[in-house]
Amino acid sequence: MAQIDIRSFMNENYKIEDFTHLHWEGSFQDYLDIVSKDPKCSRNAFQRVYDMIMTFGTSTYTEYKKEITRYHFFDDPIQNGKDAVFGIDVHLMKLVNFFKSASMGYGTEKRVLLLHGPVGSAKSSIARLLKKGLEHYSKTDEGSLFTFEWYDAEESDILGGQKIFPSPMHEEPLKLIPVDIRKKFVEELNKGLDGHKVQIKGEVCPADRYIMSEYLKKYDGDWMKVMDNHVRVKRLTLNEKDRLGIGTFQPKDEKNQDSTELTGDINYRKIAQYGSDSDPRAFNFDGEFNIANRGIIEFIEMLKLDVAFLYDLLGASQEHSIKPKKFAQTDIDLVILGHTNEPEYRKLQNNEFMEALRDRTVKIDVPYITRLDNEVKIYQRDFNAEKIPHVHIAPHTLEMAAMWAVLTRLEEPKKADLTKVQKLKLYNGKTLPGYNEDNVKELRKEAVREGLEGISPRFIQDKLSNALVKYGHTGSLNPFMVFNELESGLKNHSLINSPDQLDHYKEMLAITRQEYEDTVKNDVQKAISLDESAIETLCSNYIDNVKAYTQKEKVRNKYTNKLEDADERFMRSIEEKIDIAESRKEDFRREIMNYIGALAIEGKRFDYKTNERLHRALELKLFEDQKDSIKLTSIIANVVDKETQEKIDVIKSRLIKNYGYDEISATDALNYVASIFAKGDSAKS
Repeated sequence: MAQIDIRSFMNENYKIEDFTHLHWEGSFQDYLDIVSKDPKCSRNAFQRVYDMIMTFGTSTYTEYKKEITRYHFFDDPIQNGKDAVFGIDVHLMKLVNFFKSASMGYGTEKRVLLLHGPVGSAKSSIARLLKKGLEHYSKTDEGSLFTFEWYDAEESDILGGQKIFPSPMHEEPLKLIPVDIRKKFVEELNKGLDGHKVQIKGEVCPADRYIMSEYLKKYDGDWMKVMDNHVRVKRLTLNEKDRLGIGTFQPKDEKNQDSTELTGDINYRKIAQYGSDSDPRAFNFDGEFNIANRGIIEFIEMLKLDVAFLYDLLGASQEHSIKPKKFAQTDIDLVILGHTNEPEYRKLQNNEFMEALRDRTVKIDVPYITRLDNEVKIYQRDFNAEKIPHVHIAPHTLEMAAMWAVLTRLEEPKKADLTKVQKLKLYNGKTLPGYNEDNVKELRKEAVREGLEGISPRFIQDKLSNALVKYGHTGSLNPFMVFNELESGLKNHSLINSPDQLDHYKEMLAITRQEYEDTVKNDVQKAISLDESAIETLCSNYIDNVKAYTQKEKVRNKYTNKLEDADERFMRSIEEKIDIAESRKEDFRREIMNYIGALAIEGKRFDYKTNERLHRALELKLFEDQKDSIKLTSIIANVVDKETQEKIDVIKSRLIKNYGYDEISATDALNYVASIFAKGDSAKS
């Protein structure tokens, strides 16, 4: 183990200047100078959250003819993608629009933001991101905000014998400006400002009001003396662990719920010191609403809250105020964010006593992902070579688990000629004959509950972990191992409500297995027919015959040197591989020749790789021609001659080099595909 010189290490990596910068202190006038230069430091909570999201930038892309904005904040750049949210950009746009509207004061700032969706659909991840983002943003110059503390060198009774009394709800210092002169003060401050205008809303908490009042009495109303002698402004960095500007509330047993957990409670030990339980200095402003002031409060499973709590929510959202015990309404500035699942939300809809809350709630749906590529990203984040270096994850393993999850979430297509797998592929950007972007858009519109039911990513992650524990000693994890875990896990899945649902999930798993069979066969076929020169020769032969056929010419036989008719049987043996019907063969051949002609006019040479369908047909034809010479089925019988073994080793090395397999998974894939062909051969006989 290397030795570390802690002094040198800290000098290089820990900057005292950074600490000093984040713990800036100054007078009220110093703060006004800062506000004059950067009015944004006085933003409210909604403005700060919106600006924080926008700081990370955006990009746009088009999906189904609709322009979609991707907010890079949701890639979690702060922690390198740890809480990144994929595949629900449309819903995240609605979320950001909520904050944009609230930041402009259009009304949504008076609403509770409710994230609604099935279990494991990233509601908590979004909440974590917002809280983490605010913490990070408050440490930047652009996201700086300030609060104040009272100090008294004489340890006067006003501060209860203390020298320092921090503002209990870390209030905005500008709220110390007397209410009756604020309008004029703000007008002066905003003169010449084009961008963000300073606003001062609400009053400081009861403890700050009391202290200010007592000092004003002491100085015969001289507000400046109070500011100069007893107010110190300081930088505020939001931090959930320190309960500074970020709060989290989780419902407990209904019998033990107490609204003081939200709004604070009397400190009975201080009553003797201050002589009254109505003295605000004897009150602990440490409820979640109090400590979350200036930032955000998250309500976990919000609709499980007791009704008494929900009344507190109404005032907090609509009036931006809370009612601590024995004190007047107290102003707050925070974002109220809750999340809930569907059964709880249905209860809210059916409860007529909850109309007021429903009316003050903006619901943002957070559904499951229905695009395969995005679902795969979730699992790649946790199951990759960097995090699991000792186990090779075979190609398609994560993709197949993701495919099954997405299939369980999709609604049955209403079009009789479309399967669920085809629908999944259309959603994933593949093209199918007869379907364009408008058709896919229509498919999404007609599926009302798509993404609100099905298997959660959490279940998949658990089963992938189980498979790694069970099979990790082999050094390789393949789709079959994961399929086995998924199937066995279904028997004890707590969220399966009926035998029909279980049967449906099993059916989707069987379909996914079939998809994997086709996929792995495709890999082996490609590896076998990866001989570029052989494909080029085959392609050249096919093009010569097609040219002769379309131009009604003869082809010279390279062996006999005689002119012969185009080889119809040979051409059809290739075209049939990609389901070109007899009635379509002439059109297909003319398409190929027209394409070659167009390239020739541009001075370009035809390359079979640029035509995906022809490329696939040539691969399959070459595979068919070479399959028997390789004697793939002999692998099953374990009787392999030296020549065949050499050919098999070449295929294995191609699978490893070109398709991401390792020695174990390449052998497994070959054995499996060989067994499929063995079954096919025995069925034919």
